[in-house]
Amino acid sequence: MKSDRLLSILLLLQTRGRVPARELAGRLEVSVRTIYRDVEALSASGVPVYAERGRHGGIELLAGFRTDVTGLTADESRALFILAAQGAHAALGLDTALGSALRKVMAALPAPHRPAAEVASRRVLVDATRWLSGPQQAVDLEVLQDAVFSDRRLRLRYRHSGDQEPSAYTVDPYGLVAKAGVWYLVADRRGAPRLFRADRVRSARLLDDPVRRRPGVELADAWEVLRRQVEDRPGDGVDVTVRVRRERLDMFRRMAAAQLTEVCDDDGASDWVTARLTYPVLRAVRQLLGFSDQVELVGPPEARAELLRAVRSVTALYQQPRQDGPDGGPAAG
Repeated sequence: MKSDRLLSILLLLQTRGRVPARELAGRLEVSVRTIYRDVEALSASGVPVYAERGRHGGIELLAGFRTDVTGLTADESRALFILAAQGAHAALGLDTALGSALRKVMAALPAPHRPAAEVASRRVLVDATRWLSGPQQAVDLEVLQDAVFSDRRLRLRYRHSGDQEPSAYTVDPYGLVAKAGVWYLVADRRGAPRLFRADRVRSARLLDDPVRRRPGVELADAWEVLRRQVEDRPGDGVDVTVRVRRERLDMFRRMAAAQLTEVCDDDGASDWVTARLTYPVLRAVRQLLGFSDQVELVGPPEARAELLRAVRSVTALYQQPRQDGPDGGPAAG
């Protein structure tokens, strides 16, 4: 709606100062001509806004002008208070600041919206951690944050998965990303985007050198490239089909959520439900052994063979006589 767009322009100008018309048009998904018409409408309504054309021009409010209008709708108010439940603020040390900010927002909200916003914070909880993901290692994001917000380079000692000793890197950070409860540092190394899990950073030191990011590349751009590299690896995935006992389906959905791609439950008449999963490597299908006889791996044949190898290995282990007693000491002679 035009009224929402006019308010968005006003708030953007109040926050940013001078903003090019083309940038406003991109943010609000309208044409530059529409932006200039909106500026004329704001001016006609008494808002001291003006436009300067040219290479360094833009649209700007008269110096010192402020508005106390929040512009928040009822849904936007709910969204802000649900955001407080996502848990990322604690890792960044911003829990206290978030609570203070939300109290200020609550005071500024139109009176009819306040009850809905307060109820939203009590009725919706967002937990980004996956089921049965195991204990999370404590992550110290302080130095990483300092580098991100001060635009300085970082010297990292970083341990890759499977390595015993950490490697040293000098990187140019773009920012931090929290995905499924795991923090990542997105940075360039020698001009190429790299992804570093924060819980594998053994030490981080802030350098005096300013960051050297690629021109025009923002955090969202670098993250999209890295995300696709992880998700679109050709030939890495192993697709398997399984049968799950119906009474254990809910548990299976929770425990295999990260690998589950489809559940085929058409008629509900059978005691078994067909499901499909994708694993990063063939050996990872051994996860299914944890479901015992509640899940049967149907195919492909190489996946069944991998499970059979695992079962034989476990059977051979337990068929060997123990060399010590039940308490861990020598067996009685």
